[in-house]
Amino acid sequence: MTLVLTGVSHKTAPVEVRERLAFAKEALPGYLSALVDGRAVLEGMILSTCNRVELLVDVDPAHFEEGRSRVADFLASRGVGLGEDLGRHVYEYAGEEAARHLLRVASSLDSMVLGEPQILGQVRQAYADACAAGTAGRTLHRLLHHAFHAAKRVRTETNIASAAVSVSYAAVELGRKILGTLEGRTVLLVGAGEMAELAARHLAKAGAARILVANRTHETAHRLASEFGGEAVPYESFPSFLAEADICICSTGARKYLVTAQMARVALELRGNRPSFFIDISVPRNVDPRVGEVANLFVFDVDDLESVVASNLCERAREAKRAEQIVEAETAQFHKAMRALEIGPVIASLKGKMRRIAEEEFRRQRARLGDLTPEQERAVEQMLAATVNRISHPLIERLRRSFDTGDAGSVGAWRVSFGLEEELEIVSSVKTHLAVAFKLQAVTT
Repeated sequence: MTLVLTGVSHKTAPVEVRERLAFAKEALPGYLSALVDGRAVLEGMILSTCNRVELLVDVDPAHFEEGRSRVADFLASRGVGLGEDLGRHVYEYAGEEAARHLLRVASSLDSMVLGEPQILGQVRQAYADACAAGTAGRTLHRLLHHAFHAAKRVRTETNIASAAVSVSYAAVELGRKILGTLEGRTVLLVGAGEMAELAARHLAKAGAARILVANRTHETAHRLASEFGGEAVPYESFPSFLAEADICICSTGARKYLVTAQMARVALELRGNRPSFFIDISVPRNVDPRVGEVANLFVFDVDDLESVVASNLCERAREAKRAEQIVEAETAQFHKAMRALEIGPVIASLKGKMRRIAEEEFRRQRARLGDLTPEQERAVEQMLAATVNRISHPLIERLRRSFDTGDAGSVGAWRVSFGLEEELEIVSSVKTHLAVAFKLQAVTT
């Protein structure tokens, strides 16, 4: 097992490079089949998102350089026209570094926004695509299991994703903290642009009972309100709805105050003096700061929100240190599991060979033992099996320790010393033929 990961990300390549290398989802099966040749590249997965394009493969150690070149050329073929310039954007990891990188990606430690949840779903989809294409095998199955487990631990054991790191999300979280909950609350959105749409998305998830949308273009307000089960209201008369709103979020391009102190006082009276909150994420500001001077009226502008975001980013960075420790632990567990899988055939071959030698000797010497009862014959066989186990046990323990310490050269010497190479090749050949047979059966059925 030799993992190789080659790719580009938002950290190494601008969007004009990433978009040239991106893979369309509908074409992935064909690309995966072309990438995995079954000789140098044994397994493969392609992760293609707006922020990264990565090829993760398991290369046959006997053809490592060939497999590595195949992956590099495959990625380069996507960037026709980029020429030698592509090389300075591409990174490559092998072995443990490749596994660690994937676990960091799945745990959102390598994302543009630290702790964002979308990347885990994208990694899951990439793995599902590889499984569907038949290019994921034992190594990728095991690695992705550890990647998903690491991501789950990062989510549950740290607070890396608990703090708002976008202005729109911070606005909604601020409203939730002030009111205790948004369930049953009415929110008025003044403006229907990207920031307002993001705020509406977060409000809907937070359980706001009623979302009112006012925008200069009524069709846009109606579209946004419909998407989130809200209600579009006339832009010119939005002040008359202030009395109904527990929270008013303003996000427009207007260059003047849309909500004045007098307007807010009238709404407060109609609300029976119940508190209301104005969250102004517009630049220039849409809410007169003097609104905040009125009792039971509270105003927060984009600077207030950005200070919250900055504080939360610092908190996420602190939590990321704990997350990195989880990734390290899971990476170590993955390699321990893979070493155990690799040593299995060697141990089985060693025990099998010793057992066959004992059985051959028994058959060769059987005539000299004379007549034996069935019970005596079984006793001799059991004695031979016990002898083989006692002799092989310390050898196998020593072999396991060699694997645990990563002494691959020592393991190779054991294979040669006990003449296991031919036996292992036979086992590997049988497994390969069975895999091909199963694949052909799957295609024909």
